[in-house]
Amino acid sequence: MSFVYILECADGSYYTGWTTNLDQRVAAHNAGRGGRYTRSRRPVKLVYWEEHPDRHSAQRRELALKRLPRARKIALIAEFNL
Repeated sequence: MSFVYILECADGSYYTGWTTNLDQRVAAHNAGRGGRYTRSRRPVKLVYWEEHPDRHSAQRRELALKRLPRARKIALIAEFNL
């Protein structure tokens, strides 16, 4: 089981990644041990996630989400939080 996630950083930007343990990965980002991008933009907040059956499909979806314009990401997050 793998997850694709979007974090909202303290500066209002978004970070997209994938993991096999969502809670642990978000905690790592907030502790400064996540991605380099989030290290200087803490705290981060989990605003979107999807479950995938394997690493490969999660990584493909991560790439697709990273390519979305900011407006589409905001709409996706809003739809998720309904």
